[in-house]
Amino acid sequence: MAGELSIAGADLELIDVRKDFPGFTALDDMDLHIPAGQFFALLGPSGCGKTTTLRIVAGLETPTQGRVLIGGKDITDTKPHDRPVNTVFQSYALFPHMTILENVAFGLRQRKVEDPLAKAQAGLDLVELGHIGARRPQQLSGGQQQRVALARALVNRPSLLLLDEPLGALDLKLRRQMQIELKAIQMEVGLTFLHVTHDQEEAMDMADTVAVMNKGRIEQMGSPEALYDRPKTAFVSRFLGQSNLFVGKVTEENPNSVSIEVGGSKITVDKKRAEKHTGTVAIGVRPEKATFHEEKPNLGADHVLIGPGEIIDIRFTGVSNQYLIEIPNIGEITVFAQNVGKSPVVELGAKVWVSWKVEHSFGLRDLPDGTEDLG
Repeated sequence: MAGELSIAGADLELIDVRKDFPGFTALDDMDLHIPAGQFFALLGPSGCGKTTTLRIVAGLETPTQGRVLIGGKDITDTKPHDRPVNTVFQSYALFPHMTILENVAFGLRQRKVEDPLAKAQAGLDLVELGHIGARRPQQLSGGQQQRVALARALVNRPSLLLLDEPLGALDLKLRRQMQIELKAIQMEVGLTFLHVTHDQEEAMDMADTVAVMNKGRIEQMGSPEALYDRPKTAFVSRFLGQSNLFVGKVTEENPNSVSIEVGGSKITVDKKRAEKHTGTVAIGVRPEKATFHEEKPNLGADHVLIGPGEIIDIRFTGVSNQYLIEIPNIGEITVFAQNVGKSPVVELGAKVWVSWKVEHSFGLRDLPDGTEDLG
C-alpha cells in the first residue's frame, strides 16, 4: 500500500535566515539542517518563531535575509505552489461539499495527475480510511478528518510535509492515538516531516530530533532523550518538563566534577555534564531523579544530599505523587514519587532529606532569569 505512495523525502536547510517584522525580529539568523526522512519537531512557546519558520519554508512568508534549500535546491524565491511541500493544518481545511475521496483527489486533479481517484483511494487506504471515501467531512470524527487531511497531503508526493499544530483540536485520548499513527505513517512512507508544536509531550513522543526555540533562536537541538536528560539552558530545562535548579559559586573543581555551595550544602555535577566550570553556575536535577528520606541517610560522594526540609504540599497526579519540600536557605524542591504501591510519605509537615545521584545532575551554560551572578 505504501509502495503506491512511496515518496523520496528530501533534506531541508535554512542558511542564515532572518525575518523582521515592524518593531520586532521573529527569526534571528537561523541555521538549520533536517536530514531526509526524519521526523523533526520545532518546539517552543507562542511567539518563539516556530510558525514563522514553517511559513518561510512553505513560501507563505519571505525571509528578510538568508536562503531555504530543499534537496539541495534553493527555493527561497520559488512560489508556494511550485515548492515540493504540503502542509497539514490544525483546522483540517476539508471541503464540506465534497466526498472524502474527492477531497483527497482535489490537489491531484488541479495538477492534472493521471487517475486521481485511484491515487486518492491509495492515500485513504494508507491512513486506514479506505472504506469511508463516499462520506462527507461533517460525518467524520475529528481524528478521521485529520487523517483525511494527512492523506490529501501525502498523495501529492511532497518531498517535505509541514505539520502546523495538527493535533491541537483533538481531545487528549485521540491526540495520543494520532501521535502513534502519524509516526507510523511517517516511517512507512519515508517522508521528511517538519512538525511545529508548543506541546512538549507531543514533540518528545513523535520526533527523531527536537529543536527548542525561544525568542527567534534555537536554544538547543537533539534527540528527545538528550534534551530532557541534559538540558543546556535554564529555558530548556523548564520548558521540557520540570527542573530543580540551584545557583551558586563554584567551590570545588577536579578532573571529574564541579561543585557549588548553596545554603551550606554541596551540590555536584559530573564535569562532562556541566556547561560551565567556573564562576556562578546553575546545577539542576529532574524531580523524578530525586528521592527523599525520613531519616538522614549515609551516602557516598556519588550522591548529593540536602536537608533537612519540610513537606509543604502533596499532589496526586495518577502515576506519581508530587512532593514540594521547603529546605531552609535553599528554597523549594520538587520530588516525584512513582505510585507503585504505598507512597513513601503521606503527611504534610514531615521532616525529610532529599538526595540524588551526582550522575543525574546537569550543569547549565546560563542562569535562570532573575538570578544574580555571584561573581
